[in-house]
Amino acid sequence: MDSSAVVTVRLVRSFQHRNFKPVVFHRVSLDQTVQDFMRVVRDDIATRPGLPPPFRKYAYGMYTNELVMSTDDDERLILQHDQTLRAAGVANETEVAFFRREDYGLYKANPETTW
Repeated sequence: MDSSAVVTVRLVRSFQHRNFKPVVFHRVSLDQTVQDFMRVVRDDIATRPGLPPPFRKYAYGMYTNELVMSTDDDERLILQHDQTLRAAGVANETEVAFFRREDYGLYKANPETTW
């Protein structure tokens, strides 16, 4: 079983305004914990060329492995920090969302979008 994957991380800046930016990570170890991968993502986006400053400096938090952001079944979709990526269901070419939990809670309570 291959322990390396390509994972697309969707940086969600605003649920309400549908403001997100996908960032691709290559050679991601699926045997690392979710918390370790979050640290890798935070360190990377702080200096990644071409990424607008609002995305670099935002206080991101949780993940979900839903391609389209779902507000149902949080217990299954929000990845637990102490799980390995593999145990959390992440595989090669998985897309995960990286967002601030507080923003998600507000959006979930009032799932309106504005353009």
